Amino acid sequence: MVLKNYSIPEILQMEACTNCTLCAEVCPAVSALQDGRLSGVYRLDTLRGMIRSQSRLFQFFSRRKPPTRTELKKFGETVYRCTLCGRCQEICPSGIKLRDIWFSLRQDLVCSGAYPEKINMIRENVALSHNVFDEDNKERVDWVDDLQNPPDHYYVKDTAEVVYFTGCVAAFFPMVQKIPIALTQLFETAKIDFTLLGEEEWCCGFPLLAAGLRNHIKDPVQHNIEAVRRKGAQKVVFACPSCYQMWKEYYPEEFEIYHVSQFLNSLIDTGQLELSRLDLKITYHDPCDLGRGSMEYDAPREVINAIPGVSLIEMEHNRDKCLCCGGGGNLEMIDTHLSRQIAETKINEVLATGADAVVTACQQCLRTILSYARRNKIKIEVLDIVELIHRSVKKD
Repeated sequence: MVLKNYSIPEILQMEACTNCTLCAEVCPAVSALQDGRLSGVYRLDTLRGMIRSQSRLFQFFSRRKPPTRTELKKFGETVYRCTLCGRCQEICPSGIKLRDIWFSLRQDLVCSGAYPEKINMIRENVALSHNVFDEDNKERVDWVDDLQNPPDHYYVKDTAEVVYFTGCVAAFFPMVQKIPIALTQLFETAKIDFTLLGEEEWCCGFPLLAAGLRNHIKDPVQHNIEAVRRKGAQKVVFACPSCYQMWKEYYPEEFEIYHVSQFLNSLIDTGQLELSRLDLKITYHDPCDLGRGSMEYDAPREVINAIPGVSLIEMEHNRDKCLCCGGGGNLEMIDTHLSRQIAETKINEVLATGADAVVTACQQCLRTILSYARRNKIKIEVLDIVELIHRSVKKD
């Protein structure tokens, strides 16, 4: 292994692991396949052994050699079969920042050439097409065509107070384009001066980070910052928790940034959005990158509870203990079967609540859960929080 991708605190934290196996007990991948090699404790123990094996002194006393190319490749396959949901970090009694270590480990594997082939596809797609799906980036606002009487400028204005950063999934997947459509209409109702970036919006960089391509995020970060600056905007709103978390942690602190649940909550509080009654039993799924990733659990619930008539039923695992939907960490591209197995567990927990609908606040979570429900003919309504508010808001 290259071993140049870990910070000193990360290396020190690796030694704090007590092998308690709590991380394995809460890991959605381990639970889905009953395979301990997918657990954080296995991953960390293997990594420590590999790091130590680079030392000649350690080799002399332990007679352990550095991993072969084949061994490293097999280890890499287990590392990428992870949603990066962060439950292992949340439960770790030693307080190890495991998620950060997983990012560094993936970067190490990329530098060592021991990574899944699809990582190359992610790198090339973002570099050449500026989105993770290799779509024509000029089509980022094609969903505006589905609005009634869209303006000539397609909401891509020269200047505005707010930039709505759509994200790759909502921009290009028809299944979830109802989210930007609904949010655009809510902004209009609330009289928000907003703009889209259009083709000047590039992938936020999170898929690169999750792929182990941290060294490649500089260009999209700099480009997106410059694109927002040119709009003269002070605020940036995200419906995608991964985009929001990426801007929060890796972008300069130049703008006010909001996840859409936070922004909608403020619009409801100020009376810019008035809500009518909905008689609906709802359960809420905490997206990993919004909840454990950005520590935002309250805003979505406050938005839901602001709707007259709505009853919120919590799942057994909620907030920091929420089960992953299976769509994170690029897992869907790496291991579709495992992603679906994790989604099955999530759906079963949703159904156990007896709710009429499951609401989330993430376009990828919505796509993963809705895809599984449709594929298996499960009768449960799956909504994004934006759609829920759009359904409730009083129209002029």
